[in-house]
Amino acid sequence: MRVDITANSVRVSFKRAPVGAVVLAIGFIALLGPTVATLVNQTWSQEFGAYGPIVLVTGLWLLWRQLPELRNAGQSGSLWLTAPLLAVALVSYVFGYAFDFVTLAAAGVYGAGVAILQSRVGIRPLVKHWFPLLYLAFAIPPPSSILADITAPLKSLVSLAATDWLAVFGLPVAREGVTIFVGQYQLLVEDACSGMNSLVGLIAVSLLYIYLMRGSSWFYSLVLVVFIVPIAIVANIIRIMTLILLTYYFGNEVAQGFLHFTAGMLLFTTALLCVFGLDKLLALIQSRVRRRV
Repeated sequence: MRVDITANSVRVSFKRAPVGAVVLAIGFIALLGPTVATLVNQTWSQEFGAYGPIVLVTGLWLLWRQLPELRNAGQSGSLWLTAPLLAVALVSYVFGYAFDFVTLAAAGVYGAGVAILQSRVGIRPLVKHWFPLLYLAFAIPPPSSILADITAPLKSLVSLAATDWLAVFGLPVAREGVTIFVGQYQLLVEDACSGMNSLVGLIAVSLLYIYLMRGSSWFYSLVLVVFIVPIAIVANIIRIMTLILLTYYFGNEVAQGFLHFTAGMLLFTTALLCVFGLDKLLALIQSRVRRRV
């Protein structure tokens, strides 16, 4: 009898073992590891992509925090939905590595993760808890060609505004396109200074803040994101002005050295504090309107 009971218990435990989940987890890790290494070498180590690791870690933490609720509310997803999602993700991953296109590779890993989650908990819990998945999408670096097209007008805007403001105060500064001349120095406004990196990073961090403080209200998030765009642009105009002043009074080596990165971080923090203050103001206005209604 003891032998039979033991054999039955072994069979039961074997049947309950999540073999499929283990296989999917191993496959996903096999995709995730090389992609993260590529992102670290190509994107996240650069100033314009420095927000990527923060988004990845905090996004995984949000998912981990919601796992119990996802398990309780969900059930096995539809194979008819999982299979095409996984197929498209794998094709994107293969093409991304074949053509050295990190955006496609990262998008493939992201899609594979969504497909695996859908297979384990179903589509309804994922739709209900949409924010972590949307937030994690910010870890996918945008294509460099699209980034260049978007940053072109931003570079011209911040260059024009910075030189015009400094010229009002008598500084010998001029501009030709995105090239700035101050004294005997010549500065080139690069993509990192155009506002795109601050814009994407600010939107990601601000959405995380809104979600933790206000919940997953898509309308409130959209309203605050609309205000983030001018905040990011103004912050980068101030950054360009700061770098011009540092170059003019202390030389190009000082401005392009440690202070270049420090100015970027300081102004990013300032812009983020402005977003937090705007959130407090909007929340105050919203509460007063509700009281009157």
